[in-house]
Amino acid sequence: MIPFLAEAPPGFHTLSPVCGGHPYANLIALKFYYCDLTLDTLANTALAVAATLLIIFFAVRRLSAGIPGKLQMVLEFLLFYARGLIRESVAEDADFIIPIAATIGLYILIANWLDFLPISGVRLHPANSDLNQTAAMAIVVFLVVQWYSIRVLGFAGYLRRFTKPFEMALPVRIAFIPLNIIEELVKPVTLSLRLFGNIFAGLLMVYLLGLWFSAGVNSGGIAGVIFVPASTVGLIVWKAFDVFFVGTIQAFIFMLLTIIYFGMAREGLEEEHGHGGQKAATTH
Repeated sequence: MIPFLAEAPPGFHTLSPVCGGHPYANLIALKFYYCDLTLDTLANTALAVAATLLIIFFAVRRLSAGIPGKLQMVLEFLLFYARGLIRESVAEDADFIIPIAATIGLYILIANWLDFLPISGVRLHPANSDLNQTAAMAIVVFLVVQWYSIRVLGFAGYLRRFTKPFEMALPVRIAFIPLNIIEELVKPVTLSLRLFGNIFAGLLMVYLLGLWFSAGVNSGGIAGVIFVPASTVGLIVWKAFDVFFVGTIQAFIFMLLTIIYFGMAREGLEEEHGHGGQKAATTH
């Protein structure tokens, strides 16, 4: 009746070999297949990218200096909100982060919302329900944040970041170095798993409700009369809630954490300036 809501079991992304066989690197905790592609995820990612670009180009062509349209108002709100967060959490001169954060937020939002489209014959699932996708975005954010930290603090200041807390004695700060390194390396892991986990859980819930619907159809009789309407309504309501509410919240959280990580990349900058000011005062 509503096949696009009751999807196939989530979590199965078939690997398609590119260079023959399934070569992988055994990383103990997981296997890294370096010569395989998940074509279904790539197709859904390409669709989400195309939709994002289409919306952006459409909005650019309809830009108005007067009374803006609804789409322009939404995109301007996203940009101004991201700019406010960046200037409050990072720095006044860090506007280069706006394209990164706003693009990530908009892309994730559209990729999540596409899950509601009833495209018959196509297994359309959110690209972010594949950990490969969310991990790739998290790694890109992580690398750009490290570059920004080195650029702002210098290499010596960047290394000094890992000796927090700065107000403690040097031996204590040295003892904290392993913990600070682990904290930094865990950021892309938690960033990717948070988005993946929430989107995957939504798909799993839809699948379970779909099984309930199928059970009601197959049971027939009074049970079928009760189960079919209840499960149908449950599917529609949950799908709408999961796609439009949870999907929006997760896009916002990913964008927000990206901005926060840029702010954390500046840790120790004020301390360095304070030391510089004290040295100057002592010299005079």
